[in-house]
Amino acid sequence: MRYEIRVDGEMSDELTTAFPELKTFVVPTQTVLYGPVDDEAHLYGLLVRFQSLGLRVAEFRQLPE
Repeated sequence: MRYEIRVDGEMSDELTTAFPELKTFVVPTQTVLYGPVDDEAHLYGLLVRFQSLGLRVAEFRQLPE
């Protein structure tokens, strides 16, 4: 499964290194992360990482294969 995650604001390079399995790009007012998510445990782990870093997830969606 591939997912796209949109986070409010522009993430620093240091913050993006906390998500090595995801690629990133910036759009106005948001950072977009995308890439493969192996399973439900990986998905919840990503959410925990976002929360622990104080990032606000604006959108989290599965991408078509």
